Amino acid sequence: MTVPVAIKLSDELTPALLAVVYEAFGKTQEDEIYDTLAQVSDGAALEYLYLDRVGAMAGGGLHEADQTLHEIKMLDSIVTTEGSTLTIDATWQVIGTVGHEEHLHVRGNTYSADLSISPIDGAWRITDFALREVIRDMAGEMFEVSEESHDD
Repeated sequence: MTVPVAIKLSDELTPALLAVVYEAFGKTQEDEIYDTLAQVSDGAALEYLYLDRVGAMAGGGLHEADQTLHEIKMLDSIVTTEGSTLTIDATWQVIGTVGHEEHLHVRGNTYSADLSISPIDGAWRITDFALREVIRDMAGEMFEVSEESHDD
C-alpha cells in the first residue's frame, strides 16, 4: 500500500492495527504477546506496548485470557506525513469484556494517542506510540454493538 493510499485508508488502517494490539493484550504468555505485537508494531512502539502489557501482568501473570475485544470505533483522526511515515493524532473508543479474578464486565474506554505508522518489511506497522489520555467513564455501561461486529 502506497503512502497516499494509506492516508486515504487511515481510518480503516489504524483500527485494524489497534485490533491486533488488543488481541496481543488478550494473550497470557509473554512470547505470544510479543509475537502478536510484532505483527503490527516495530521498534519503540513494540517495546512500549510489550512492556506495558507485561507490566500489567506483574504479580503472577494470567492463567487465562482476561479480555475480549468487541469493537474499536475511531472518534477522531488527524493524519500528517513525513516521508513514508504517517503521524496520526487519534482518538478511539474500545468496547470489550474484561475479566478480573472471578468476574467479567463490559467496559468502554476512550483513548487518545499519537501514533506513527511506517512501512516495515512490506507491511504497515506502528513505529511510535504515545498514549495521551484514557477516559474510563463508560466502564460497566451497556453499548450497542455494530452490525459489523457480528460478522466475525
